[in-house]
Amino acid sequence: MTEQTLIGLIPRSSRASALSAGNGQVAQLVEQRTENPRVGGSIPPLATNPCKGLQAFLFKSACRSVHFQYTCGSESVVASIQKTPSSTWKAVIRRRGWPTTVKTFRTKRDAKDWARRTEDEMVRGLYIDRAVSERMLICGALDRYLVEVSSTKSPSTARREKPAAGHLKKELGNYSLAALTPDIIAAYRDKRLNAGLSNSSVRLELALLSHLYTIAIKEWRVGLVYNPVSSIRKPPPHPGRNRRLATGEEKKLLKICDGHSNPMLGWIVRTALSTGMRSGEISSLRRNQIDLNKRTVTLTETKNGSTRTVPLSHSAAIVLRSALSNPVRPFNTDLVFFGEPGRDGERRPYDFKLEWHRKLKSAGITGLRFHDLRHEAVSRLVEAGLSDQEVAAISGHKSMQMLRRYTHLRAEDLVHRLDQLGVR
Repeated sequence: MTEQTLIGLIPRSSRASALSAGNGQVAQLVEQRTENPRVGGSIPPLATNPCKGLQAFLFKSACRSVHFQYTCGSESVVASIQKTPSSTWKAVIRRRGWPTTVKTFRTKRDAKDWARRTEDEMVRGLYIDRAVSERMLICGALDRYLVEVSSTKSPSTARREKPAAGHLKKELGNYSLAALTPDIIAAYRDKRLNAGLSNSSVRLELALLSHLYTIAIKEWRVGLVYNPVSSIRKPPPHPGRNRRLATGEEKKLLKICDGHSNPMLGWIVRTALSTGMRSGEISSLRRNQIDLNKRTVTLTETKNGSTRTVPLSHSAAIVLRSALSNPVRPFNTDLVFFGEPGRDGERRPYDFKLEWHRKLKSAGITGLRFHDLRHEAVSRLVEAGLSDQEVAAISGHKSMQMLRRYTHLRAEDLVHRLDQLGVR
């Protein structure tokens, strides 16, 4: 750098004394120039500059790049602004104790501004590398989530999350993790609700997206500091279903299911009404889980992942004894309710849902779901006088709030109990 160039960097008020000074004194005057917020690259005066001094200030016009190197205490920061062959500007920051950080911008000013902000965050220990979250799209993140996270959940949950992820990818897949903001997610929520989707379905999709961000922040280290889904309102959950079997419906249902060519349909319905087990828990039952001597069933594959033991009534024990002594049971399966072998020759649980709906239609029963049989069984346990803790131990509910959603007592069944309270 020539003496004339250095003189040009000195404020006008100090140029007179610089003309008669040597190069060393000129360099000191350059270093003491005051900060000008309108001039890019200006440095603050020594009194307010946290760095010890300007070590080098070098312009390389041949490669059209600008290099800033200065020392803060014992650590050195180097910022390089280079023009690329595609006429963009690449900012490169190298600092001891930090990985090399690179980012490309359309203009040189943007590159300089980013370099200053990033250097300042590094000096204060606040820098977070957001490059991964800016590059990773929602569609790619969901694909990774399905492979790494959903595959570890129960099969029913994994099947339910796959179509939910498809809807999210269709609407939000082209956004990056860093670009998705609460207002965009809220607009997606409103669009899904206006399309006629139930509140529960929208809540499940938002829960999936929220857990995706949680995993990305905690395990993938994408450089995000907050979950945008947590900042929006969730649709209120629908009240719990209160569908119970009406008078005569149970006899009609059992009669038509027992008349099916495959007796396992009737056994499954009776087991649900007697034990309150979920359909997946009944379908996955294996022979070694049933102890008819103790009249218990040990469930290992449950919705909440915890093992529980279900006591069996006399009627439930009779039903499961008939299922275990099924004369057509193949020798190569331990499933209590087994289906036909697949293309790979392996037998899977009996898929009874199609026949269940057909039998309901034939019996003229409307508005009844198989899960409503669990509601019916749990409510009967409460009506029989079992405490909440005893009912929860049988049904597997972990909170009393969830248990109350599944217990719907008939008012007419409480009349006799009220009359007993009046008798002294």
